[in-house]
Amino acid sequence: MAKKLKEFLSQLVDRLPDDLLRIDRPIDPAHFEVTALLQHLENRQQFPALLFERPLNLHGKPSSFPLLSNLFATRARCALALALDPEDAGLPLSLEYAKREERLIPPVKVSAREAPVKEVVKHDQEADLYDFPIVRHHAMDSAPYIDMTPVMKDPDEGFYNLAFLRNMVKGPRRLGIHMSPRHNWQIHRKNEEKKRPTPVAIVVSHHPSFYLGALNVSPFGVDDYARVGAIMGEPLRLTASETWGDDFMVPADAEIVIEGHVLPDVREVEAPFGEFPGYYGPQRLRPVIEVTAITHRRDAVFQHIFVGHRDNWILGGIPKEGSLFNLIRGIVPTTKGVHFPISGCGRFHCYVSIDKKIDGETKQAALAALAGCDFVKHVVVVDADIDIYREEEVMWAVATRVQADQDVDIIKNVKGNTLDPSQTDDIMTAKMIIDATRPVKRPFAARLEVPKEAMAKTRLDEFVAPAVLERLRRS
Repeated sequence: MAKKLKEFLSQLVDRLPDDLLRIDRPIDPAHFEVTALLQHLENRQQFPALLFERPLNLHGKPSSFPLLSNLFATRARCALALALDPEDAGLPLSLEYAKREERLIPPVKVSAREAPVKEVVKHDQEADLYDFPIVRHHAMDSAPYIDMTPVMKDPDEGFYNLAFLRNMVKGPRRLGIHMSPRHNWQIHRKNEEKKRPTPVAIVVSHHPSFYLGALNVSPFGVDDYARVGAIMGEPLRLTASETWGDDFMVPADAEIVIEGHVLPDVREVEAPFGEFPGYYGPQRLRPVIEVTAITHRRDAVFQHIFVGHRDNWILGGIPKEGSLFNLIRGIVPTTKGVHFPISGCGRFHCYVSIDKKIDGETKQAALAALAGCDFVKHVVVVDADIDIYREEEVMWAVATRVQADQDVDIIKNVKGNTLDPSQTDDIMTAKMIIDATRPVKRPFAARLEVPKEAMAKTRLDEFVAPAVLERLRRS
């Protein structure tokens, strides 16, 4: 059975009842009220998903679309999205993603009658972006932004590519789009060189496993619809688009799809916009999308990502953990885990755990991580006794197993990310490898350990009541 967003929300209420808050008061997303509420909760270290049932649209009127936010702000919810137990939100989640990411499940085509996303179809002047409760996120943002996943199709080989890209609302049928020089940018460049518009479909809302799949780091040329199906655990159902018919397929079970063209050789001012590193991306001239159609379910939910916060960082990190685990393990077979921590925005820091057998494996693992994902800026490699999902353990390893003159390498003039505010070049950056592992060839001090026999004999629940332990866990 096809995965649906609302079924997941029902499952979330059943499995993690405190993780979804329904807000039934009117709220104005375009005037920062949604993100203000999210920031208040974040200041309290609370990260529930929020479903706003009475948001205003860009006309300033009550919207018929509820607004869903902050869904990916905990790893437990992401685990549940992949049908795992929420308790398996650490290494088991990364390994499950890695396992699924090794496969491709080809999509299947369904008719428009079978596609829920076709329940309401609007063309041309009827297609009005202002009907949606689109969010303006941060103080210097130049406009409300749709920050979900545009889909593009390679004009030469016919594969589809998905990416989270920001789309600035410029009018009821006009968007500005920022593309870093990666896969969708390459597709648009191919079309633009031949003076052709680039077809694009923005998938605004879907089951959360769709978006976890969309953030895979497969090489250019892999069909993302097939990869997303593998992550979701079922073939992705596709249906013909309104604008291009069978020549461009869109997800049949999405909540909302916005179709349009990226115009060739048209550039307009776009941004500033608060981006994933927690800083504003500068104002630049960027391509423009002309909207041609909007389709959606009758009871569709509009979704957004709280960019530059945990919602953005955790969603971005988990897929990279799985993809890089597969890559690094192929070079260093004793790789035990890969983690993209919140401290690195789910992109810039990469922690790798290996069961080191010979000196030199550490650098091999780190170089593979840098090569496998151009977002990665700093790689820390630790021994298998370090829990890479507990950052204090990683930093303890850095503090006690690293000599900077021997264990730190700097690589200059490497392709970086245009949104990294510390870069002095628009593209190139410096990257760092920290070897926080113990040497193999010489003795090293033993780590402290309470005897295993004492740990097994002395049971915590025999000395402290379970209810007290539960209160301590929540505090």
